Amino acid sequence: MKKEELENLYDSKDEIFTPLDIHFARFMERLCGGDAPELSLAAALVSSYTRKGHICLDLSSMAGKPLLETMKEGNSIVCPQLNHWCGRLRESMVVGTPGQYKPLILNDRCRLYLFRYWDYQQKLTDFIKRHVREDGEDIHISSMKERLKRLFPTNEPEEMDWQKVAAVTAAMKPFCVVSGGPGTGKTTTVAKILALLLELADPEILRITLAAPTGKAAARLQETLMRAKETLHCQDQIKEAIPEEASTIHRLLGSIPGSPYFRHDKNNRLPVDVVVVDEASMVDLALLSKLIQALPSHARLILLGDKDQLASVEAGAVLGDICNTGNTHSYSRRFCMDLKKITGYEIMSNPDGDDASDIQDCIVQLPKSYRFVRDSGIDAVSRAVNAGNGDLAISLLKEDRSAGVEWKDLPRAKALAQDMRDKIIQGFGNYLRANEPRQIFYLFEQFRILCAVREGPYGVAAINFLVEQILKEEKIIEPEKRWYRGRPVLITTNDYNLRLFNGDMGIVLPDPEEDNDLRTFFPAADGTLRKFHPLRLPEHETVYAMTVHKSQGSEFASVLLVLPDRESPVLTRELIYTGITRAKESVEVWGTEDVFRLAISRSIERSSGLRDALWQC
Repeated sequence: MKKEELENLYDSKDEIFTPLDIHFARFMERLCGGDAPELSLAAALVSSYTRKGHICLDLSSMAGKPLLETMKEGNSIVCPQLNHWCGRLRESMVVGTPGQYKPLILNDRCRLYLFRYWDYQQKLTDFIKRHVREDGEDIHISSMKERLKRLFPTNEPEEMDWQKVAAVTAAMKPFCVVSGGPGTGKTTTVAKILALLLELADPEILRITLAAPTGKAAARLQETLMRAKETLHCQDQIKEAIPEEASTIHRLLGSIPGSPYFRHDKNNRLPVDVVVVDEASMVDLALLSKLIQALPSHARLILLGDKDQLASVEAGAVLGDICNTGNTHSYSRRFCMDLKKITGYEIMSNPDGDDASDIQDCIVQLPKSYRFVRDSGIDAVSRAVNAGNGDLAISLLKEDRSAGVEWKDLPRAKALAQDMRDKIIQGFGNYLRANEPRQIFYLFEQFRILCAVREGPYGVAAINFLVEQILKEEKIIEPEKRWYRGRPVLITTNDYNLRLFNGDMGIVLPDPEEDNDLRTFFPAADGTLRKFHPLRLPEHETVYAMTVHKSQGSEFASVLLVLPDRESPVLTRELIYTGITRAKESVEVWGTEDVFRLAISRSIERSSGLRDALWQC
């Protein structure tokens, strides 16, 4: 590969690299003081990969392969062979090995990192490894049994209660992950976990904090936990000690406007003993690394989430890497023996015994959904999607509408408005005709259109416009102006002064206290409504339809999932699974079979060394 070829690529109109990637590549080359095309290409690629959600660039995946078919004489720009490429990079003054302070880090597996992402990964790896090796304080078995029997009463003693296993795990391990699909009772479980931890400690001094990646997810955690703790079989003192307020991780750490840093860090630790993070699949590597750096060394960290959901928008698939998604694992012999002593359950141990990774004993998967009846339509389809069986998923969607699932062949773009009209009027008409604010919000949550993409005729922007036009034609809304009664809005940036956060949803309504002038109302976790003048809102968008990514952490009675008419890089198994499982009662999928099968055939793959480091791969 010659420098001239690479410069021609940088100057071409091909959209492999952004101007930022190219600027970074040239800057690295200048720092080395000369002609270094291997370094320049690697720097451009690692910048591009990180922007696309990867933690690092695996050089072995690109080495020796064509980067781009050029228009001139059919030549190809081919990446260098692996040994040559790694050798040239190691000779560079801007490339270091793990532990060195250089702009780029190349490890012994030929993974290339931007320094800050290697640092994020290393700090998180060190934290988890240190915590999974530790056991909690000695537990009095008979006392633990009595508490578990009270907190987890069951009418089916023969059935294994994985929520109880999760509670024991969280009590024994200072790092714990509770993963499960929709309706598996993750929040109910954590309420019981917190009650157990409070009973084992001093409830007056144990400091517990609840957090989530978005404002909406924090509000849902808060609401669900408030309801769950009222049903706990424990003393009122314990219930009162369970916190009733959850915050975003950014707010917990103390976001500094205009800065990537937080007030709480390794030099100013959080005053906490237990931190619970809900919707952990949405948390990116950088944010989770900054959170663990701000924790006291003794603090417990409990992650809740669905490992099969979409990964974070920013770099990393952290929960999936921690849970080793796609691979099965069981517990060590020692941990199985401890569980049997405490719960009486016989759990099959890992055949590799105690020589396997320590992290296996810190992860609990909740298999039973209390939202869906086993083999209900949504449950069956979501399991088929997770298994990568597109044929079965389509068959299930088509065979029985009474099961709450339905398939519809995607209409042509010109026919979309006509085919969607009845669905839109039925789905949104009730909330737009209602008058009482709380009833309006309740009815609004009954239906949502989810899209895989933002642009194009089947994207969020086009469908939101289409919905407004149909509702206007039916005289249900009057959107002559930007702001009208009933307009639903989604906040897309955090505003810490207004306490409005990315993912918060509000509705524009007349305010009787302000001469019926329009205000945007947002539900608060305590059941009240907060209102703001529309012009005060941070960045936002109309939200009759939303992307599947933005829907994470939400649930709706009924969902219409609209897929594009052609392949897109965002279409993955995780996206389809996440879209389908946002529905509680019914889901309708509009798409083409080829695109649907293609999406289910591929999983999100993000280059990272976190999984290997934790699972000793």
